[in-house]
Amino acid sequence: MPIMQVHYPEGALDQHRKAALAQRLTDALIAMEGGADTAGGRGFATVLFSPVARGDWWVGGRVDDTFVAAPGRFLVRVTVPEGYMNATHKREVHAAVNAAIIDIAGDGDDAAAGGSVLVIIDEVPEGNWGAHGRTISLAQIADTVGLAKDGERFAWVRSYFDAKARQFAAAGYPGDISGLLHLDPGAGAGEP
Repeated sequence: MPIMQVHYPEGALDQHRKAALAQRLTDALIAMEGGADTAGGRGFATVLFSPVARGDWWVGGRVDDTFVAAPGRFLVRVTVPEGYMNATHKREVHAAVNAAIIDIAGDGDDAAAGGSVLVIIDEVPEGNWGAHGRTISLAQIADTVGLAKDGERFAWVRSYFDAKARQFAAAGYPGDISGLLHLDPGAGAGEP
């Protein structure tokens, strides 16, 4: 259930470039979902564009481009469920987003290109994501996008949350705490 919010200087992207960038970023979102190019996977792949007035984006204490590399200021916040991506997956996302922006917004010939493209991955704790008025677990997301729960990607998810559950148990947290993976499709956060 990834979301990318692209902040960019007002006027830096026309409608054609936004459409092209949205397609490239959607492809990256689908790859992030473990290749879930399904109706469910595409239904979760959201790209939002947020223009920022030129006088409202300061870099190095300035509103001009003194400290800005080509193709300009971009801040992309990638929101994903906690425990869904390991370090390799995150590096792939950083690279894919940067490459898409350089290719679409211009000037890939500049050796410093992409230096002002910031990509931040925000992880939403298990139990904190919801839709349709109810909590959605990572296991339910996997079912919706068609990601096999016996595959390599979900094995990583299980291992991450198993380790987290052991840490919580060792610290004496109650068993119904949110933030742990619940594989029962009817169980939401805090429901074992």
